[in-house]
Amino acid sequence: MVTRQEVTAWRPAVPGVTEVFHAHFTEYAYPMHVHEAWTLLIVDDGAVRYDLDRHEHGTPGDTVSLLPPHVPHNGSPVTPDGFRKRVVYLDGTHLGDDLIGPAVDGPDLRDPVLRRRVGQMHTALARPGEELEAESRLTLIGDRLRVLLRPRLYARPARRDPALAGRLRELLDERVVEGLSLEEAARVVRAHPAHLVRAFSTAYGIAPHQYLNARRVDRARRLLLAGRGPADVAALTGFHDQAHLTRHFRKLVGVTPGRYARSAEGVRP
Repeated sequence: MVTRQEVTAWRPAVPGVTEVFHAHFTEYAYPMHVHEAWTLLIVDDGAVRYDLDRHEHGTPGDTVSLLPPHVPHNGSPVTPDGFRKRVVYLDGTHLGDDLIGPAVDGPDLRDPVLRRRVGQMHTALARPGEELEAESRLTLIGDRLRVLLRPRLYARPARRDPALAGRLRELLDERVVEGLSLEEAARVVRAHPAHLVRAFSTAYGIAPHQYLNARRVDRARRLLLAGRGPADVAALTGFHDQAHLTRHFRKLVGVTPGRYARSAEGVRP
């Protein structure tokens, strides 16, 4: 067997995230250690066994593990093939100290909704220009974690708030090109970020980041039909770069920006 130690780490421009860490290990075992931040972990291949507060735990593929700050833990592969994991380290923005005790008692959470959201967040974190999506998904993840760990305190039915959703839509319409973070939007409209995302999604059937990208693609279509090149269009519509534009354009229109522009060459006045 080939020993693998593949690691990718970075710090994205997403409030609350101190580090993203993706790794594939076969034989490496972590000694007992602590982190200053919360550790939110999913395992895509293989499994990890670890000790936390003198109790043994494991991470099958459908589990999300949440390890609280300052609590010693270790980690080692369960099988000879090792494990492939994705980790995000979080400061106290989304998770308070009141969750440390429940997380120590039950760090491995088998919840399909949470597992899906964490995977979606990692996909967004790995793509430049998707900071609003990553921030929105992280906000909902924090909300879900609170409900799972402290259900009596945090579990309550979502309430509609069309007025708040309307204020956020107006703000997004004003900032189509410049964009904005969820933290900034929440500060402007004076609402909790999680409630803001839920209110918008409930009112319009689309998440804030999806709405913003759709507005940008609409602008891109007009500019492409006016003869502007895809690279210029990406810069003029708020996308991170041409690849970022292409990903969302193809998702919403079905073809790449270049092919879309070429389709108009024979009919453009």
